[in-house]
Amino acid sequence: MAAFGSVFMPKMALATFENNQWSEASIVASDSIQLHPGAHVLHYSSTCFEGLKAFRHADGSVHVFRMDQNIKRLAQSSRLLSLPIIDEAQVSKMILDAVAEFATDVPEPPGSMYIRPTHIGTEAAVGKAAAPTLTSMLYVLLSPVGDYFTGGAKALRILLDETGMRCAPHMGMIKSGGNYASALGPISRAKVEVQADQILFCPNGDVQETGAANFLLIDGNEIITKGLDSSFLHGVTRSSILTIAKDMGMTVSERDLTVAELLERAAKPEAEAVLSGTAAVLTSVGTFIHNDKEYKVGTGEPGPIAQKLRQALNDIQWGKSEDKHNWLTKVC
Repeated sequence: MAAFGSVFMPKMALATFENNQWSEASIVASDSIQLHPGAHVLHYSSTCFEGLKAFRHADGSVHVFRMDQNIKRLAQSSRLLSLPIIDEAQVSKMILDAVAEFATDVPEPPGSMYIRPTHIGTEAAVGKAAAPTLTSMLYVLLSPVGDYFTGGAKALRILLDETGMRCAPHMGMIKSGGNYASALGPISRAKVEVQADQILFCPNGDVQETGAANFLLIDGNEIITKGLDSSFLHGVTRSSILTIAKDMGMTVSERDLTVAELLERAAKPEAEAVLSGTAAVLTSVGTFIHNDKEYKVGTGEPGPIAQKLRQALNDIQWGKSEDKHNWLTKVC
């Protein structure tokens, strides 16, 4: 398939906020947006988004995974960025209507339809550097996708960075473009200098998240990840994997994890490390790079527990196993 997220459906759902109210949503051409060059989003980054997926089941039906959680997070991001409060019911309908419009284009497994709801400030007011936009636009883009990481099941090389952060701590819970942009420079340098696929940001030795995914360490029957706080993104896939791990009888530890403990545990032959996210799903880490040294994680290859957890998640998404947590919303 084409590079992840580079192909889009020709139409999208769109609604605007003006005069203190949301317009009726409509399905419009994906290239129909018009913005004033003074729009708030272009100058002061009043923008947030979500990423979720729709899956085709063997009977031909199409289902969206954990839509309610993504909409709640979009509402939280909008609120923390002082964007207009979204109408969660309206956003839900926009997502379902957009997916229904292109239901026949939802790929067969292992592909899916990636869904990108986006909320941007549109008021033309370059004097509002310290004031929120009074108008905004919310749209839902669709993109048929395959795997986020190309090259198959190859384990990733991750640089441990104890000096930098992915984003400002008070922005951590917001899924905003600026957070990704702030991590691009360090990630790009890491790719060139040490051939890393990503950076795991560990400010002052505190293991947090990578530039685009949450991080989890697997040590035998225990899965360890940083406890939720306001400094990093609360991933929906992270939550799903932890729930599945508990269902499998694993011990889930949400707590602080230091770089020293991480490297000590990673040296065990059975240790595994993974990145989780809507795009990445669950992707294994084979090597840590720290202070110019390389540390193999377990065997250095994708491990059996990570593969088991990923398969269990995929089986729910693709309708191959019971959806006992009611994570799926049927579109058609």
